[in-house]
Amino acid sequence: MQQREQNRKTGGIGRRGVLRYTAALGLGSAGLGETADMPAARADSLTVPSEWRIFRDRFVTSDGRVVDTGNGGISHSEGQGWGMLFAEAAGDKERFDLIFAWTSTHLARPGDALHVWRYDPNAALPTSDPNNATDGDIFIAWALARAARRWQEPAFSIAGAAIATDILNKLCVQQSGQFYLLPGIQGFASAKNFNLNPSYYVFPAFGALAQLAPSPDWDMLRANGLSTLQSALFGSWGLPPDWLAVSRPGLELAPAAGWPPRFSYDAIRVPLWLTWADVMPPVMGKNFLRFWQSSAFPYRPAWINLEDGAFADYPAPSGMSAIASLTMAAQAGTAPQLPSVADAPDYYSAALTLLSRMAASQMAGAE
Repeated sequence: MQQREQNRKTGGIGRRGVLRYTAALGLGSAGLGETADMPAARADSLTVPSEWRIFRDRFVTSDGRVVDTGNGGISHSEGQGWGMLFAEAAGDKERFDLIFAWTSTHLARPGDALHVWRYDPNAALPTSDPNNATDGDIFIAWALARAARRWQEPAFSIAGAAIATDILNKLCVQQSGQFYLLPGIQGFASAKNFNLNPSYYVFPAFGALAQLAPSPDWDMLRANGLSTLQSALFGSWGLPPDWLAVSRPGLELAPAAGWPPRFSYDAIRVPLWLTWADVMPPVMGKNFLRFWQSSAFPYRPAWINLEDGAFADYPAPSGMSAIASLTMAAQAGTAPQLPSVADAPDYYSAALTLLSRMAASQMAGAE
C-alpha cells in the first residue's frame, strides 16, 4: 500500500541564523526586531501566495481533489492532507474548505474517523482498497488543527480530534513496553513482526494532535519514534529505510521484506520531519550530511540500496533536493537555498518543496 512507484523520479540556529533565514527567504524580522535592510513582511510570504498558487493551479482541481501527476492522476489521503496544510498556510480558506469537503465526501471510511488511502478516478470503484494510510490521516488532522486556530472554526477542531483519537486507538501498537505507529489498520502486523514506515512519524504534527486529543500516549509515541529511528540506520551510510520490520518479541530491526531496502522516496521525509520539529539526533544529522555531501556519487542520487550500495541512475528531483538543502542548512545554521514549486517535475516533488518551505518559515520564526 502506498509504495512509491520507482519511475517517480539540528538544532537551534540562534538569532543570527534566524536573521539569515529571514533575509535569504524574503521574510521580515517581525518579532525579532526589525532592521533597516530587512523590512517587515507577512509571515506567510515564504510560501504564499505565489508558491501556493503554483501548486494549486498545477495539482488541485476546482472541486478540491489533489492530483498525483506522477502516479496516473490518482489522489490519496496524503495529498489531500498536504493540500489542506498548504491552503491553511496560505490563508486560502475557500480552497481549504473545498479540499476538506472533497476529502470527507470521497475518502471517509465508515465506522471510524479515518480515510481511505487511495482514490483512482479511472476505476469502476475509485476506493477499492478500504485501508487507510496513517500519514494521510495525520496530515488531515494537523491541517484541521491549524485551520481551527487560524479561522476560529470549532467544527475543524471536532473533526481533527476524532481523527487524532482514532490514530491513537486504532493505529498504535504496544510491544515489550514500546509504542509504535502502524502505517495502516490492516496488513502491517503479524504474530512474528510488524512493519513500520519511518516517514510516518510526523514529529512537527504531534503537538497539534495532542492538543486536539490530549493523551500521554503522544509523548510516548514521540519518544519511542525517535529512539526507533536512531536504531534503524543501515548500510555504509547509516540511513533509514523506506520500510522497517520490527520483530516480535525481540524488537530487532531490519529493512522490511516486500519493499526494496532503500533510502528513497518515502524515507526522504524522515530528515524533513526531524529538522522541522528540531529533534534531529546528532548521529542522524551527520549521516545525512555525509551522504548528501559525498563525492562518491556523480550526482545526488534519488535513492540508494542500503544492502549493496547500488544507487539510482538518475539524480534526486527538486523536492528531494529541497529537503537535503533544508537539512544541511539547519545543521550549519545558515539559510537554505530552496527551489520553487515551479521547478518540480510532478506532484510529489512539488509537495516536498512546499513542505520544506513551510518548515524553513517556521524555523525562521515566521510561524
